[in-house]
Amino acid sequence: MSKLVTDLQQFQNYVSTLQGDEKGEAQVFSDRLFKAFGHEGYKEAGATLEFRVKKKGAKGTTFADLMWKPRMLMEMKKREENLNLHYSQAFQYWVNSVPNRPRYVVLCNFDEFWIYDFDKQLDVPVDKVLVSEIHHRYTAFNFMLPVEKAPIFNNDREQVSRQAANQTAKLFQHLVKRQKNPIDREVAQRFVLQLVIAMFAEDIDLMPSGTVTQIARDCLYNGQSSYDLFNQLFSQMNSKKPATGGRFVGVPYFNGGLFAVVQPIELTNLELKIIGGDGTSGDTGIAGKDWSKVNPAIFGTIFQHSMDTLERHQHGRHFTSEADIQRIVGPTIVHPWEQRIDKATTGKQLIALRKELSEFKVLDPACGSGNFLYVAYREMARLDSRIMLALAAISKKDFAGQSKRLCAIRPQQFFGIDNDHFGVELTKVVLLLAKKLSLDAAVETFTAENDEFKGNLELIFSEDEVLPLDNLDKNILHGDALFIDWPEAEAIVGNPPYQSKNKLQEELGPAYLNRLRARHPEVSGLADYCVYWIRLAHDHLKDGERAGLVGTNTIKQNYSRESGLDYILDHGGTITEAISSMIWPGAANLSVSIVNWVKGEESGKKRLYVQEGNKIDSGWRYEDLDRIPSSLSFKLDVTKASEINANSKKGGCFQGQTHGHEGFLLSPSVAKSIISKDTRYGEVVKPYIIADDMIGEKDAKPTRYVIDFSGKSLLEAQSYPVVFNILKAKVLPKREQAAEKERLMNNEALKENPKAKINRHHENFLRRWWQMSYGREEMISAIRPMDRYIACGRTTLRPVFEFISKEINPSDAIQVFPYDDDYSYGILQSTAHWIWFVNRCSTLTERFRYTSNTVWDTFPWPQKPTLPAMKKVADAGRMLRLLRHELRDRHGLSFRELYRSVELPGIHPLKDAIGQLDAAVKSAYGMPKGADYLQFILELNQLVSKNEKKGIVVQGPGLPSSVKDRGSFISNDCIEP
Repeated sequence: MSKLVTDLQQFQNYVSTLQGDEKGEAQVFSDRLFKAFGHEGYKEAGATLEFRVKKKGAKGTTFADLMWKPRMLMEMKKREENLNLHYSQAFQYWVNSVPNRPRYVVLCNFDEFWIYDFDKQLDVPVDKVLVSEIHHRYTAFNFMLPVEKAPIFNNDREQVSRQAANQTAKLFQHLVKRQKNPIDREVAQRFVLQLVIAMFAEDIDLMPSGTVTQIARDCLYNGQSSYDLFNQLFSQMNSKKPATGGRFVGVPYFNGGLFAVVQPIELTNLELKIIGGDGTSGDTGIAGKDWSKVNPAIFGTIFQHSMDTLERHQHGRHFTSEADIQRIVGPTIVHPWEQRIDKATTGKQLIALRKELSEFKVLDPACGSGNFLYVAYREMARLDSRIMLALAAISKKDFAGQSKRLCAIRPQQFFGIDNDHFGVELTKVVLLLAKKLSLDAAVETFTAENDEFKGNLELIFSEDEVLPLDNLDKNILHGDALFIDWPEAEAIVGNPPYQSKNKLQEELGPAYLNRLRARHPEVSGLADYCVYWIRLAHDHLKDGERAGLVGTNTIKQNYSRESGLDYILDHGGTITEAISSMIWPGAANLSVSIVNWVKGEESGKKRLYVQEGNKIDSGWRYEDLDRIPSSLSFKLDVTKASEINANSKKGGCFQGQTHGHEGFLLSPSVAKSIISKDTRYGEVVKPYIIADDMIGEKDAKPTRYVIDFSGKSLLEAQSYPVVFNILKAKVLPKREQAAEKERLMNNEALKENPKAKINRHHENFLRRWWQMSYGREEMISAIRPMDRYIACGRTTLRPVFEFISKEINPSDAIQVFPYDDDYSYGILQSTAHWIWFVNRCSTLTERFRYTSNTVWDTFPWPQKPTLPAMKKVADAGRMLRLLRHELRDRHGLSFRELYRSVELPGIHPLKDAIGQLDAAVKSAYGMPKGADYLQFILELNQLVSKNEKKGIVVQGPGLPSSVKDRGSFISNDCIEP
């Protein structure tokens, strides 16, 4: 017998001597548990007892019984306590245990451990282990070993759900992609959903077990017809008249709308094996899975896999994890109701609350596969059980009367809209499953708490029949939520489609876009697609009603913010809880924001979270604020900064050139070969730098050349035949195709509305097909008179500004500042400018994107810098660059790698150089010691804007004209070709 098993048996013996007092014995229980797993004790292992977890929106602090970051949070309850009732508390402790949130949460009542992995599944534990069995089941606690191992769980529903969903999707793909007699997509979708209901029904005791498997195997091995048998099964499930004999005796009436149309399919042997397995090798097929363990909250994987990639992208569909759904359902539905329930002190109040909860309606206007509505249903059912248990503690008589309705929540309280027919049908299925599973959960809860109900459930089940299924055709609507009326609801939740304004027209077409803009002219045409849902949701709410939606993290920026979150706050809304930015899991590959709000005022603190980092497992932090601004920022709200004319009118900030087609690009070897044979080609073949060259390459030199015919006519371009013919062969055909596609889309839009605004981008590109899409001639004209210009990556994580030779053309991944002096460089490279940049910019995934209208046009430069102060800025900037180049070359690092090292703790020579530059810039601004950068720059922005309006001359960007000796401010270092 191993030492671990012996130690665990000693732990069991010790626990048997305890009374199970939560307050008096939880700490010794915890310490003995750690010792049993090979530690000297909980403290020596690094765990903390009574760990403070700050309450949200209220004074005071709660205490988690044990916190062992980043491995485990454990919450102890008294012996025989129903652990199911404490799931919500455990989840909230976990959510707020940042930074370094623990992976696993354990609930324990001295007799049983419930282990949760909230990142994977919320509804049920990944395992339940009796204290009396822990010496056999210790692998579920592998995360507690001194050298952590991966735990082995018995109830990993995510794994089961994914396997079932993937195999079901495989069946669907076989049906629609057959070489012979492929099945119509809609017919295949309906068949698969009918099959899914049947497989669920078998395993949750709604019809005879093994029905589907036996049909599949009889067809495979006994010559039966799948066309006939599945048709008969689904037809029987839609028949009010039960079968009195034969194969389908015991199959009840399901109805629900899903079985109203049954279209038989003759399945192939391969498809039958996917369903029923082969019966010999141990392969049970999808019907052999335990569908009672399939989690409907993530069953949208079927939806995801059964849609082709193009369709998903066109509508911006992405799929939400259960833990992330809870970040909306919790603040918008659960927490407000919990507060009301906890305040109720009489049976009359609780009965009234139950009635109100049974009439509470929830809408998801982009319901997809029904994930949000399923979680909302489940959580509302838990709220109902919470009311009932509170009622039982006050009046057994009232409880008995109310328990005639075991669960007061009904599918008819939930509404959804989606423009995909399959998604609509899948949502109905998920809600119908929610009804059955919620009733089962209520039975488990009440029997655990009330011994008198054990064995007598038939007495209280009369009003809670699961079958026939509810018809939800009037609840879950097929249509475009932006063009139809929304059902009334007290709460709106969901994950609207993501699509940037740049891709909307390309992927949805000008006809749709024109209809959208005509229907919703109040939303900026530059806003993200999801902003339309945010705006409509707020308009749809009545006072006191709530909403919670996921959006791209651009909803807190610029035009999207103005049309969405600004609108909410300016029209009576209060953001109650939000996530400023988090990495979104799955195929979406982007960062998102989550916003919960109420239409009206709400007292108390509001909690704002942010995920700090660019990885899915990056850490979190939060702050409790009196008010969450539309910028979703912990820092000073700078969204109302004013445009400064001295900046915006000067043309001191440009985006680099957009080539628009790979045919314009040449490798250095090809370009140099062309130029070596005829130097005249050097006029139109230019080194072409991208941000990754500047920041990611060790020599920071451009790795490609570009053919630049900007400003040249077709005849002039033809005089360079070598490169002209390259463009003629590679670019012209593609531009002709794109223009034709655009023409057809425009015709569609004009047919629908002769006055429609149409897109002529590709038509214009074709007219000058030998030129880059956007050659930025104004920018080129600005940098040509000088020897070098300042640049940074247009999207970047770090403040790296550099001088680039005018002989190098900047790509559109580069932000260009046409200044050649070291003073201007010092201001732009400074922390003052970087902080303004970060707080005023938009973002691309987790990277900051320099936007000239929000960052450059509002950034005030020093207004009255002295000549010595300007020289110090110039000298400090020059020394920073020299040191940066020296460190890069000496250690063989790129700028990206060098700046990553600066982010690490410890002494670093570049940190000192950055500090010296910042000190010089502060002096030039006249910034008081200890002043907050953001506050100072915002106040200066307001002052400069105010002075401009008064006609007072202000100092704009660049070296002031009062400087007579410009040459002393100009050095010659820069990135060369």
